[in-house]
Amino acid sequence: MRKITRWEAMVQQNPGHSRWYVERFRTMAAQGNDLAGEARMIDAMVGRGSRILDAGCGPGRVGGELAARGHHVVGVDIDPYLVNAAREDYPQGDWRVGDLAELDLVERGEEPFDLVVCAGNVMTFLAPGTEVEVLRRMGAHIRDGGRIVVGFGAGRGYPFERFFADVAEAGLVTELCLATWDLRPFTPESDFLVAVLGRAAETPPTG
Repeated sequence: MRKITRWEAMVQQNPGHSRWYVERFRTMAAQGNDLAGEARMIDAMVGRGSRILDAGCGPGRVGGELAARGHHVVGVDIDPYLVNAAREDYPQGDWRVGDLAELDLVERGEEPFDLVVCAGNVMTFLAPGTEVEVLRRMGAHIRDGGRIVVGFGAGRGYPFERFFADVAEAGLVTELCLATWDLRPFTPESDFLVAVLGRAAETPPTG
């Protein structure tokens, strides 16, 4: 049986939360706030017209900006309300409802991605105990040489040390750690982490 995510539990307790979340970012965009910091970093990491998976896309803020920059974006989120908002606000993206712990696009015959981005503290909203599986499935969705970029804050019940252990257990390697999406260095005092991950090299057979 599928485990309920922390986000779903929060919405069950407060049914208006998803609408509030969508309207919050729509208001910020209307006020001219800069909401594209994550997308600018991702855009700089890939070639033009890249295939990008927005894992935990929410209402499409990051993936929508990447689609506007000419990338082929598929976004997946557990919350149908957020996905519908993404479809309304960013019709150039391909937005889908789904649990990241059951992500199987490549298994179902779709092309792998040049990059997977998981922004907006998504890792802290997963179902407890599914973090390794989500990371593993992200790794299964990138092409050879592809990368995964994960960003989330401290103090949300998912310590950075545990994340790094989960990365290794999922068969991934940490290639770069930053403290912000504008490329400031990560230190032991950082309260936010942006981690660039890749697939671990396969161990050659012995004997």
